Amino acid sequence: MQQNRWSLAGKKAVVTGGSKGIGEAIVKEFIALGADVLAVARKTEDLQQLLQQYPEGLHILAADVSTPEGRQTLIDTVQQKWDKLDILVNNVGTNIRKPATAYTSEEYDFILNTNLRSAFELCRLLHPMLVKSEQGNIINITSVAGLVHVRTGAVYGMTKAALVQLTRNLAAEWAEHNIRVNAVAPWYISTPLAQTVLQNPEYYEAVISRTPMRKIGKPEDVSAAVAFLSMPASAYTTGQCLAIDGGFTINGFHPL
Repeated sequence: MQQNRWSLAGKKAVVTGGSKGIGEAIVKEFIALGADVLAVARKTEDLQQLLQQYPEGLHILAADVSTPEGRQTLIDTVQQKWDKLDILVNNVGTNIRKPATAYTSEEYDFILNTNLRSAFELCRLLHPMLVKSEQGNIINITSVAGLVHVRTGAVYGMTKAALVQLTRNLAAEWAEHNIRVNAVAPWYISTPLAQTVLQNPEYYEAVISRTPMRKIGKPEDVSAAVAFLSMPASAYTTGQCLAIDGGFTINGFHPL
């Protein structure tokens, strides 16, 4: 019984944005813990590379879940593969860094559709299959930008803050269906996307200076937290947002 509490053996999981960075780390973590995983991303070639590494336990789907058509493709695929769903990880996300007055309507819609609407709609569309699990879990990948101000742009911060509130609302609303809903909020994590800004020495030092642990996180730091929140071991935890941030969000003013 103790072993089963810390396992994902036999669980069926969907991870959006699952071919790179944090999403890839979550896929690998889940497979290592015994889950069957459907990794969803836009580019087939990225998914194929992942499949070569993990031919067992991994399923792949090329779909853009920021669109209604992409979401429907995902729903159809999940229903064809499995009769229930145990874990949904809403990880897909994007950003355009600009001052608030500089965004176009198209850019605004693009960020909202990718970061927020995809998560909200997939939660609703996959709700019946999560109910069938009788121990369903939703993990929303938000950001410290949804908790405090950081230089990522107002629209990105809005979507990530909304994901935190979505987590709270669904956790309360769907508890009667035995569905737990939690979120994790990373700070800078060493991914290819983050390296585009962290390779600037001055920017890197500014980030480190505000991080009490004085280091950048690893994708595995996030995937381990997501795995825990998906396990029976966390069965009484719901509606929470766990910051994976090296102490950044609690720093306040502490000269380092």
